[in-house]
Amino acid sequence: MPIPIIIRFAPSPTGYLHMGGARTALFNHLFAKQNGGKTILRIEDTDKQRSTKEYETSIIESLGWLGLQYDETVKQSDREVVYKGYLKRLIDEGKAYVSKEDLAAVEGDRKADMRAEVIRFKNPNKKVVFSDLIRGEVEFDTTELKDFVIAKSMEEPLYHLAVVVDDFEMGITHVIRGEDHISNTPRQILIQEAIGAPRPIYAHLPIILATDKSKLSKRKHGESVSVDFYRRKGYLPEAVINFLALLGWNPGNDQEIFSIDELIKAFDMSKVQKSGAVFNVEKLNWLNKQYIAKLSDADFADHSKAFIPEWLATSSPTFKRLLPLLREKISTFGEISDLFSGEGELRFVHDIADYPAGLLLWKKEPDAVKAREHLIKVKELLAAIQDEAAASQFTAEAVKTALWPYAEANGKGNVLWPLRVALTGQERSPDPFVSAAILGKNESLKRIDTAISVL
Repeated sequence: MPIPIIIRFAPSPTGYLHMGGARTALFNHLFAKQNGGKTILRIEDTDKQRSTKEYETSIIESLGWLGLQYDETVKQSDREVVYKGYLKRLIDEGKAYVSKEDLAAVEGDRKADMRAEVIRFKNPNKKVVFSDLIRGEVEFDTTELKDFVIAKSMEEPLYHLAVVVDDFEMGITHVIRGEDHISNTPRQILIQEAIGAPRPIYAHLPIILATDKSKLSKRKHGESVSVDFYRRKGYLPEAVINFLALLGWNPGNDQEIFSIDELIKAFDMSKVQKSGAVFNVEKLNWLNKQYIAKLSDADFADHSKAFIPEWLATSSPTFKRLLPLLREKISTFGEISDLFSGEGELRFVHDIADYPAGLLLWKKEPDAVKAREHLIKVKELLAAIQDEAAASQFTAEAVKTALWPYAEANGKGNVLWPLRVALTGQERSPDPFVSAAILGKNESLKRIDTAISVL
């Protein structure tokens, strides 16, 4: 009977969930689900100085937002007694020893010179060869590692020891992680052999690169590397998952849109590339727009709530009139806020800012008398459209049908430019037919009246 597959995603709560970490979590998830395996979320918080509850909570929330659920969750800080037992055993067997030395050198910082007892692993100085599902056979000469530190004290295990002990006790069969962990593997294999742990199967995923081909990192690229950043910007988790899946993995065909169930069926570790994968925000935005297009009006409204201004309720007639335009304009829900604020195209919807009379004049025919005449005629034509009580009849199509013959006969710019400004007070806005439909008949006529009085 085959051994059941058990994978783990093991983030350190020393920062928010990186998009690279999310990609690792996703590939682990896909591999486990595809093979009917067990998934474990392991919070690696042995670094007590840098680990925080805030980051831990954020990581768990980000994974939940992405839809990545786990069969079991454990924290290394709850397992100190277990690590202490393994440290004692390694020391008793002569495979590790206590060494008194400069703590600053051990911790890699510039603290004052302090002597401390640390625990070093006794390196057998051998070559280590392991097979990687992505990179094939990898070989290291561990001699250069010397006797490396595995704990600062019996109560303070370091990363390499804790990882090996946990993987062993949790029965981890496959370690799927980023390629930056390749250099950690020889140390961990030596510790595995020392405690009699079986070697898991490794798969080291390609690094994620920025568009300039540098490593995507918080230090260089700021908060845009975190999952939380995209969550706050109004991306859909399904689109982010789809995008992450295509970072370093190729399905072998032209398909670009995948549901999570389709990804589980299609994912193949042998098709994960070795070279770095470029994080292309334009591709992510395109994918997100495809997923937005699939939303029902009700779901679209629900996702919009966090980003629309306070005065605009999703249940209001105004929002319903805006909905088709919003669908057309945005790639992320966060862009809705921009449309209504500052120089946004839709800031006129709530109220119209003061504008100079000269803005009403079409640059090719800056004649105030004619502009006024055009607005008077436009008002007459719009007033003839069915009453506001039947608001659904005052549509962009109905407005265009009513005005187009007159605009063609008198010059489209001459007629439609003053109307655009009268309705919005802006040079940049939706076309006047759409703007009128958004405002509704009464408000449109009111604003045209104001423009006529200005001229």
